[in-house]
Amino acid sequence: MNGSRRLSPQEIADALRDRIRAGDLKAGDRLPTQAELAEEFGVERGTVRQALRALQDDGLLSNVSKGSPPRIAEPAPTRDEPQTTMVGLAPRLADAFSAPHVRVDAACLTAETLMLALGEPVRQIHEGRIRPESIDVRILLPSRDINLAFPVPVDGRGDDDPVHERWLAQRNAQVHVLQHNLRALRSSHGIDVRVAFRALPFTPPVKLYLLNGVEALIAYYMVQRREEEVGNGTLDMYDALGSESLLFSFDRRTGQRDAAFVDQSQKWFDALWETITTDLTLS
Repeated sequence: MNGSRRLSPQEIADALRDRIRAGDLKAGDRLPTQAELAEEFGVERGTVRQALRALQDDGLLSNVSKGSPPRIAEPAPTRDEPQTTMVGLAPRLADAFSAPHVRVDAACLTAETLMLALGEPVRQIHEGRIRPESIDVRILLPSRDINLAFPVPVDGRGDDDPVHERWLAQRNAQVHVLQHNLRALRSSHGIDVRVAFRALPFTPPVKLYLLNGVEALIAYYMVQRREEEVGNGTLDMYDALGSESLLFSFDRRTGQRDAAFVDQSQKWFDALWETITTDLTLS
């Protein structure tokens, strides 16, 4: 395919993935043998094997064995009706953590729901039910230095904004707990764990979770007026309860439309991470 250089495993995986999306390779079809693929792409069989492992990790191949070429996997079943984020996120994370190499990207207002939902896969790791080799988590949260669109006092901001201070204290506490719970897996189970945070220069109107580059979960923040007792007073604010937002799933294995949404969501996240975001300050 390319006379000037050898293709990488990722490039071969992408080429085969494009054929699956285009319908040239359909569910149940057998792939060519590794020898045939190696000849087609002009590479060694080891390179082909790495490409097939990548497709297997994405759930695109089934019947992977040394005895015969794998088949294109059946599309994943359509998800049930959307659930609240607090209910729906934990099992999706547990599924994602069953992969050898876990990658979770999240953009949200706070890390509360993610912090709580991660308790399920962490528990399964401690019980020995799942054992990933590596965990890479990246989280985008609003900067402490911006004027948030929400939560905000109903009467408007003043020089002293207790609503913002409350949000900031919660955000920082959640980040510390999340970091501790994940990094502890490095010492307790020898898992290669990386956790990183960046600060957004705006208030995210939705929360987005990207799991292993395969699934995108999105929920809209529904802003409403509410009161909260704090100390000796009451905070009257416009806020959003993200844990109660409905979580919608897009899985690249269900078809081209969902695959395009997952790809675009990942590109959106990566672009923010690499451009206009800054180091997250926890003080």
